[in-house]
Amino acid sequence: MSDSVVSVENLSKRYIIGHQKEGRRYVALRDVLSEGVRRIGRRLVGKIDAADAGTREEFWALKDVSFEIKRGECVGIIGRNGAGKSTLLKILSRITEPTSGRIKLKGRMASLLEVGTGFHPELTGRENIFLNGAILGMRREEIKSKFDEIVAFAEVEKFLDTPVKHYSSGMYVRLAVSVASHLDPDILVIDEVLAVGDAEFQKRCLGRMKDVALSGRTVLFVSHNMPAVTSMCDRGIFLKQGQIDFTGTAVQAVARYSEDCISSAETQWSGNAGDENVRLLKTWVRPTDEKKGFDTASPIEIGMELDVKRSIEGLIAGFWLHSQFEYELAYVRYDDALGPVAKTTPPGKLLAKFLIPANTLGPGLYRIEIDVGIHVLKRIVKDEGMLQFQLDNITGIGRQFPLDNRKGTVGLLRPAWSTYGLSGDK
Repeated sequence: MSDSVVSVENLSKRYIIGHQKEGRRYVALRDVLSEGVRRIGRRLVGKIDAADAGTREEFWALKDVSFEIKRGECVGIIGRNGAGKSTLLKILSRITEPTSGRIKLKGRMASLLEVGTGFHPELTGRENIFLNGAILGMRREEIKSKFDEIVAFAEVEKFLDTPVKHYSSGMYVRLAVSVASHLDPDILVIDEVLAVGDAEFQKRCLGRMKDVALSGRTVLFVSHNMPAVTSMCDRGIFLKQGQIDFTGTAVQAVARYSEDCISSAETQWSGNAGDENVRLLKTWVRPTDEKKGFDTASPIEIGMELDVKRSIEGLIAGFWLHSQFEYELAYVRYDDALGPVAKTTPPGKLLAKFLIPANTLGPGLYRIEIDVGIHVLKRIVKDEGMLQFQLDNITGIGRQFPLDNRKGTVGLLRPAWSTYGLSGDK
C-alpha cells in the first residue's frame, strides 16, 4: 500500500538454546578446548554425538509475523513477558537479524529501546547530551537547536557540567529519556523505557510521545501500561508466544490481552505435598471482583487448604510475595504460636486466606512462594513456583502504591484472621 511506512511479511526469529549437561556445573577452559577439538573430529568423520545433540534446543521468539502500519498511525504492541515484543522491535531497528521474513521501512527510524545506551560516566551531562544524541542518529546542529529544550525537560540545569557518575539514578534516567524523546524521525519505536522515573516525569514523557503521534509521525509503542496504550494508540497488536494473536483497535487488543492473562495465568494448584504432620491440598490466587479480573483496582485473594493430620503446636502457613524483579515485597502467615488463635492446631482441614487490598500493588508480574512448617522446628513445604499472576491497570481507575522494593515490608499485608477455620468452621 502506498501510505504504508512499515511492512512486515512472515517475520521469524529463531534462537538456539544450550542446556548444561546434568552434573556439570563447572567447566575449565581446557575442557572446553578439548571438547571442541573432539567435536570437530567427530564432524569430519560424519559422526554426531547424541549427548551433544540433546543439549541444544530451538526457540522461536517470533514465528510468521505479518502486519502493516500506515503513515501517522500510533500502534501499541502488547503481550506477556517473553511474547516476542522486544525481539520484534530490535529486528525493526536493525539491531537483530531475522531468521526469515522481510521488512520494508519508509523514512527515518529512531528507537528508544534501552535508556542511557552510550552514556559515559566520566563525561558531564552537557557532553553526554551530544554523545548520546549522535549515537541515536541526531546531527550536531540538530542537538544544538534542541539543547535548551532537552535540558529543561530533564531538569538538570544545575548539574549540567558535572560528570554523570555523580548523578542520582533519577537524574541519569531523566537526562537519557530527554535526549531520546527529542528525536525527530518519521518512525519512532519505543520499548518499555518510559516506565522509569517518578509519576510526574512519566506523565511528561507520555505527553511528549502523544505530541509526536499527533504530529503525523508513525509510532510503535511497547508497554505494560494499558491506560497509556489505549489513550495514545489507534491500533493494537497482541503478541502471544511469538505470534500475532489479535490485531484491532487499541481498546480491543487490551481487552483480549486481559482475557488471556486471566485464562492462562498459573493461579491455582491442587495436589498432595507435605509430611505426616500436615499436607498441602490446594492453593490459589484470584481477584475478588471477577468482572475486573487481575486489575490493580481489584482486591486479590491468596488462599491455601491444609489437611492437619495430628495436633501441632506452632503450625505456620504463609506466603512470600515477590515482584517480577525478585524483590521480597511482603510475607503474611497463619501462625498459631503468635496469632489470635489456639496455641495448638487440632487435626482437621485448615483454610487460610490472605487479602491484598485494591490499589496496593502496581502493574506487573508477581510470584508467590508457599511456606508451611512448624515454628522454629522444621519447614514442611516450600515451593517457589506454584503460583504467579499478572496484574494490570486495565481500568485506569485509582492510584497505585507499589510496595517498597527493600525488605522491611513484612507485615504490611495482614492476614484476614476471621477466614481461618478448621473443618469448615470460621
